[in-house]
Amino acid sequence: MVSEPQNLPVDCYLDARGLSCPLPLLKAKQALNSILSGQTLHVVATDAGSQRDFQRFAELAGHRLLGSSELDGEFHYWLRKAD
Repeated sequence: MVSEPQNLPVDCYLDARGLSCPLPLLKAKQALNSILSGQTLHVVATDAGSQRDFQRFAELAGHRLLGSSELDGEFHYWLRKAD
């Protein structure tokens, strides 16, 4: 996984813990729609499949995956909304 970004300002936070695929990704898409281009979304999920999903989603949608990490079964993602 990509490393956790240090001192990154977060504009929106999404708690997707306990949700199974594809819900963490769908909720993240909704959250990204509610923020401005260039802003950052921090997502926390517990679904291990989200590791593959978030990286691929960022590539396909043009968003930037700034970082990701895993700690105690929780997966953290920092996405910057595309311009």
